[in-house]
Amino acid sequence: MLCEIQDYQARNILLRFLLLQMSWDVILSQLHYTISEGSIHGTFVGRIAQDLGLDIGEINSRMLHIVSVNDKEYFQVNLQNGILFVKETIDREVLCPDTPFCIIPLQVIVDKPVQMYRVDVEIEDVNDNSPYFSSSMTNLEISELRPTGSRFLLEGAVDPDLGTNSITSYELSANDYFALDFQKYMNQIRSLELVLKKSLDREIQSVHNLILTAYDGGKPRLSGTTQIVINVEDVNDNAPSFSQPFYQCSVDENAIEGSLVFTLNATDPDQGKNGDLSYEFGKQVKEEVSRVFSLNKQTGEIRLKSKLDYETVKMYEIQVDAIDNGEHPMVGHCKVLVSVTDVNDNPPEITVTSLSVPVSEDSPQGTTVAIISVRDRDSGSNGKVHCFISEPAPFTINPAFMGDFSLIVTGPLDRETKDMYEITISARDEGSPFLSTSKTIKVEISDVNDNAPHFQQAMDTIFIKENNAPGSQVYTASASDMDIGQNSFITYSLSGNVIDGIPVSSYISVNPENGNIFALVSFDHEKITHFQCHIKATDAGLVPRSSNLSLNIFIEDINDNAPIFSQFFSTMTVRAPKTIQPGFLVTKVSAFDLDSGYNALMSYNFKDFSLKTPFIISQQTGDISIKRLFTESDNDEYRLTVVAQDHGEPAMTAITQVTISLVESEEEIKFDNPESKSNTDDFSITNIYLVIAICIIASIFLITLIAFTVLRWQKYRDEISDLKENYKICSNTGGSWMYSQHTQYKVCSSAVQGKNDLIVFTPNSSQTPGNENIGNQQGFILNKPKHPNPDWRYSASLKAAMQGAVHMEGAAVLRGAAVGLEPQWPTVSSATTDPEGGEVSPPVGAGVNCNSWTFKYGPGNQKQPVPVPQIPPDFPENFIIPGSPAIISIRQDQPSAQAQKSNFITFGKKEETKKKKKKKKGKNQEKANNNTNDNNDQ
Repeated sequence: MLCEIQDYQARNILLRFLLLQMSWDVILSQLHYTISEGSIHGTFVGRIAQDLGLDIGEINSRMLHIVSVNDKEYFQVNLQNGILFVKETIDREVLCPDTPFCIIPLQVIVDKPVQMYRVDVEIEDVNDNSPYFSSSMTNLEISELRPTGSRFLLEGAVDPDLGTNSITSYELSANDYFALDFQKYMNQIRSLELVLKKSLDREIQSVHNLILTAYDGGKPRLSGTTQIVINVEDVNDNAPSFSQPFYQCSVDENAIEGSLVFTLNATDPDQGKNGDLSYEFGKQVKEEVSRVFSLNKQTGEIRLKSKLDYETVKMYEIQVDAIDNGEHPMVGHCKVLVSVTDVNDNPPEITVTSLSVPVSEDSPQGTTVAIISVRDRDSGSNGKVHCFISEPAPFTINPAFMGDFSLIVTGPLDRETKDMYEITISARDEGSPFLSTSKTIKVEISDVNDNAPHFQQAMDTIFIKENNAPGSQVYTASASDMDIGQNSFITYSLSGNVIDGIPVSSYISVNPENGNIFALVSFDHEKITHFQCHIKATDAGLVPRSSNLSLNIFIEDINDNAPIFSQFFSTMTVRAPKTIQPGFLVTKVSAFDLDSGYNALMSYNFKDFSLKTPFIISQQTGDISIKRLFTESDNDEYRLTVVAQDHGEPAMTAITQVTISLVESEEEIKFDNPESKSNTDDFSITNIYLVIAICIIASIFLITLIAFTVLRWQKYRDEISDLKENYKICSNTGGSWMYSQHTQYKVCSSAVQGKNDLIVFTPNSSQTPGNENIGNQQGFILNKPKHPNPDWRYSASLKAAMQGAVHMEGAAVLRGAAVGLEPQWPTVSSATTDPEGGEVSPPVGAGVNCNSWTFKYGPGNQKQPVPVPQIPPDFPENFIIPGSPAIISIRQDQPSAQAQKSNFITFGKKEETKKKKKKKKGKNQEKANNNTNDNNDQ
């Protein structure tokens, strides 16, 4: 009973292990397809591109391909529609003979960028094999003394199919003596026995012919038969027996030859030679088992005969028979299941399934470079593999799927620093001790245009001698680029500079291929001394890069200009008195040279110099002076030839002639001395430009001032015209107050004037010169404040004028600030005794449509403030223009701030005021007459 329980547990453990391994393979794959075995070429498997989420239009350009773990390629992908189909017919029994689940793992790889997918194709078993027996006939010898229930082991049939398609049952032809019994282990029939149901009687029937049929579970069900011939013998009646029909043991795959695997022990109740047992391999033992194991016939020991390999065979099934030595030997049967224990005896195997090289140096981090498959034939922890890079590099290994790794970029790449990486990839399992292996791959780094051309120095200076030959090479610009190929091909060009309005390309040119710089013109140091240009070096990358070289070009002076005497020194005539002393400066010569530097340095000498000549010349300054006293033997005139020579190579000269006449006294040469003329001319030359500049500036200033004055005067006249048009109020050609000559008056004031009112009346009579003078005095600045005399009276002419129409165009009122002209109607002041207030009557002679208005002075009226003018101390309180009835009435309020704020003028129609004026007309006339008499007296 205990043996049966152990056997059941062992079978459950093995079954769970197989199921777990199957489910693990399914989980680790991305796609899982199932097809039946025997599928012909072209059988549809699955839409692999669609299932993997790949664009069908890209799978051809991205070079999708399948890598199979097996040697044969059973599947192929149609790159037009992304369908996976069968390429070669698959026989599951050949591909997976000992595996319950037949799965073909595939690696689907696409490039650009590199991606990898894991696809498993499961091959379903079909019932394409019938059960068959190794022999068509089996002979058995059974003693008639065998008791009922005796068992006789039969050789079972074989079916290459698996699962329900394999053998599921046996049938024995109908008979009265024998029955069939079979036992299943892990859903498979492991033991087939013939059981004796009824005692045999050789005398009744000595031979029994039976038919054994094996059936599988497929649809349709297939079968196979064999014939069993049983001969009944009268022999030994007890067969050897084992303690259990199955035994289990394990052995390490690295066990040495001769190691003990298992020891069998069978028993036989017979005595003597019928009880002596021997052990032999059963007839169904495969040749491989007899090659690996040996069986001791006397002891029953099973020993290792050759090396084991777990990766080849994981379990061995050994059938052992125990035979006694009776006259009619009897046999006992058992099976030994030997499990091979895996040890870490296989190092990992590295395979590079995809390598995308060269790698661009601007590849971002995470770019996949290679797909690496690592396999370890061991199992368990011995088959778990870790992959890594042995040496530091800007790459790393990341796990992708089970046993697959990707080599990706993890750091910046720079081809100019390192253009090739030899990456050593190491794989190590988790066994104890661990095993490892290595593989080196070369990753080439491709160039991108990430470096601009580089000059050795950003600025350089060259010197070109003037008068150079046009087209001569003057310089070579050389730049280098750390890139390679097209990215390092450099072209040179000139950047745009302008020299005195002329492009620099008119002076020099650059060869775009080698950077040679040529002078296009013959330079003249006297016209241009130096200039700067920029040489641009540009590479030929897809995104071109460039750098600049600033080139300072200096034109070297050569002695190509001879000295020149100025026009004042071309021919000179000088008079000198004979009485002068040695050292006296007679005259001076001066020459200039257009060259510069040492080539323009002058020295002066006499040509054909004679020691008798009483003159000497300074080599540095050109001063001609007396070296000795004159004698009677000296000539009256000397013609000296002066040579001016520069210090160039070769030296160049200029010649001038100086004539010196000797006179008796200094007065003869006072006004004819060439030196004085020379000095005057020198002064004119040196100052003429200054005088011209001053004259030009003064002229511009004068023109500007005149233009400004004219514009301001024109603007003023325009403003006066606008005011005349805008302020014509109630024009009337009749009346004694209308201007006959349309005279205009203007009263000007400053911003600091007080708040006084000035009212001007103009009669209709012609103006006299006296009146004009008085009118011009209206712009007086009034300083001393005084109240108006309350005893004013109307004049006779004013009384008459009040009955007619009044037209006043040019009257203006001073308002303390420059507010322009303000038209006023002429009014008549009312007599009042109030020193702080006054009232002005309505406009005299106003027309029908004119508005009446009044002036009110003092703090009593709060409608509008009126500016107060400053009255000079000597200005009379009541002022009447001589020869005219017009009156200038001035009223000044109190100088307090409160009084000044209360001054105002009110305009508008005053109908009620007119009525009151009519009632008081009689009284006003009397007062006017009195005032007129007083004024006449004054």
